[in-house]
Amino acid sequence: MHGDGQGFLIGALVFLVTAVVAVPVARRLGLSPIVGYLLAGVAIGPSGIGVFHDPERIITVAEIGVVLLLFIIGLELQLSRLLALRRAIFGMGLAQLLFTGAAIAALTHYAGQSFDWGAALVAGLALSLSATSIALQLLEEKGGLSMPYGQRAFAVLLFQDMAVVPLIALMPLIAPGTHEEQTFEQALSHVAIIVAAVSAVILAGRYMLTPLFQVLARSGAREVMTAAALLVVLGAGALMASVGMSMAMGAFLAGVMLSESSFRHELEANVEAFRGLLVALFFMGVGMSMNLDVVLANAWLLIVGTLLVTLVKAVSVWAVFRVSEGTRADAVRSASVLTPAGEFSFVLFPLALGLGIITSRQSDMLAACAGMTMLLGPPIALVGERLARRLEQSAVSTAPDEDFSDAHGSVLLVGFGRFGQIASQCLLARGLEVTIIDNDVEMIQNAGRFGFRIYYGDGTRLEVLRAAGAERARVIAVCVDRRETADRIVDILQANVPGAQLYVRAYDRTHTLALRARGIDFEIRETFESALAFGEATLKASGVDADAARATVTDVRARDLERLMLQQVGGLDAATQSAGVEPEPLITPDRAAHPLNPEAEDALKRETEFSG
Repeated sequence: MHGDGQGFLIGALVFLVTAVVAVPVARRLGLSPIVGYLLAGVAIGPSGIGVFHDPERIITVAEIGVVLLLFIIGLELQLSRLLALRRAIFGMGLAQLLFTGAAIAALTHYAGQSFDWGAALVAGLALSLSATSIALQLLEEKGGLSMPYGQRAFAVLLFQDMAVVPLIALMPLIAPGTHEEQTFEQALSHVAIIVAAVSAVILAGRYMLTPLFQVLARSGAREVMTAAALLVVLGAGALMASVGMSMAMGAFLAGVMLSESSFRHELEANVEAFRGLLVALFFMGVGMSMNLDVVLANAWLLIVGTLLVTLVKAVSVWAVFRVSEGTRADAVRSASVLTPAGEFSFVLFPLALGLGIITSRQSDMLAACAGMTMLLGPPIALVGERLARRLEQSAVSTAPDEDFSDAHGSVLLVGFGRFGQIASQCLLARGLEVTIIDNDVEMIQNAGRFGFRIYYGDGTRLEVLRAAGAERARVIAVCVDRRETADRIVDILQANVPGAQLYVRAYDRTHTLALRARGIDFEIRETFESALAFGEATLKASGVDADAARATVTDVRARDLERLMLQQVGGLDAATQSAGVEPEPLITPDRAAHPLNPEAEDALKRETEFSG
C-alpha cells in the first residue's frame, strides 16, 4: 500500500484509536460521549496536532451517519406511541421549541455580535433543541421516566427529534440570495415533484418493503438484509435529495413507514453499527472544523453567552411546563434535564454555514456554546433536583390538607398490566369501587374502559399512594410484575400505612416465602393457579376422568401448601435473599429419570455431582 492508500489507513487508525479512547475518558469524567468526540476532533484536527487538515471531506462522508440516525428515529416513532402521547408531544413539544427558540434568537440578535435575524433564528432553533442522550440518561438515573414530569420531558424530546427534518428543510428558505424568482407554474411544478417523491417513499414503505424483506429473510443470508436496510435508507435519501430536499427527510419517512413492520428491530440492529461509527465520525469532524484560535480569543464572550443561553433556555422550558399544569418542582426538574443543547445543533450549524446564513466565526462560537451547555448539563440537573425537593417540602409545609376523597375506593390496585386487568374483572363484576395506579399511558387508557378511578403516577412513591387513597382503602392489591417493585411498595405501605390489608402478586416461590416473612395478608404466585388449571386440562386430555383429574389437582395444591409452610417454618425464607428454592416433586416418583440423549445424560450427571 502506497501514497494515498497508506495515508488513508493511518488516518483511519488515528480516528479509531481516538474514538476508542475519547468515550471512556468522557464517561469517566461524567461527560456525554458527544463532548468526548468533539474534544477528540479538536485534538486531532487543524487546531490540534493536525493529523487531519480537511475536516470538510470527513463531515461529508459522516453525514450519512446523521441520515442513518434519523432513519432509526423514524423506526422508533410507532403511531400507537405517538397517539398515546399526542397532546404532550404536539402541544408541549411545539410550545417549547417555538418559545425557547424565539427567546434565544432575540437574545442572540440583541446581545450577540453582528447576528442578523437569519443567523439569530438559526442559533435560537438549534440551541432550543435538547440533548436526547444526556436527558434520557439523567431521567433514568433518577427514575424520572416513570414519573409524570419524565413522561412530559420524553414527549418534548420526541417532538424535537421529529422537528429536525423540518428544521433542516427550513434552512434554505432562511439563506440569503437563494430565493430565485419563479413563475407560478414553476413553483407549482416544484411542489408537485416534491409531493410525488414523498408519496413514492410512503407508498414503497407501506406496500413494498415488508414483502421485500420477507423474501430476503427466507434466503437466510444476514448480510443481504443488512445491504437491503442500507439500500432503503440511502435510496430514500437520494430520492429526496434529487428533488431538492434533504436526504435526512427521505430516511426519516422510510423509518416511520417501517415502524409498525415486524422487521423493525432487525432493521435497527442492521444499521446501528454503521450509524454509531459514522455519527462518531461526524461529531469528531465538527470538532476538527472548529477554529480553536477563534474560541480562545473570545473565551469570556463565550462563557457569558453560554451562561445567558442556559439561563434563558431553563426559564423558557420551566415556563412551558408550568403553564401545562405541572407543579413548580416538576417544572424545575424538566428544565434542568432539557437545558443542554441537542446533538442535532451540530448538524444545523454546518448546514447554515454552507448556505451562508452564519459566518465561520459564528459557527465556531455557536458550536462551542452548544458543547459547553452539554458540559453544564449534569451539574445543572443536580442543582435542579435539590431545588425541586426544597419546593416540594415547602409546598407540603404551607399547603392546606388536600381532599382526595374522590380518589379512594374499596380496593386500591397498583399496576394494571395483564395480572391486574384480570383481577379487576372480578371487582368490576361485583360493583366494587376501585382506584387504579399505573405509570404507563397505555395501561391508564386501558383502565379508562373499565370505569375505574384512575391515578397516573409511580406506585413506589408514598405521596402517590396517599393521594390515591391508600389510607382509606379496605384492600391494597399490588399487581406489578417486577419483584423489586412489589417489595418496595410493600415496605413503604407497611412503614407508613400499617393498618392496610396487603394482597400481593408473587413472582415465584422464593418471592412467596419472602412476602410471607414480611407478614402480608395474602399472596399468590402469578403462574401457580394457571399451571394447575393447565395440568388438569392435560390430565383430562390424556384420558383421566374429570373428577379424578380435579381431585389430583386439589391434592397437588394441598401438598404444595404443606411444603410451603414447612419451608417457611424451617427458615428457608431467611435464605431467599441469596438463593432460590429449587423445585421438588410433591409426590414421590415411582421410577428414576431416564435421559433420552447424551446431552440430557451429561446434564443429569452434573446435577448429581453438584448435589453430592
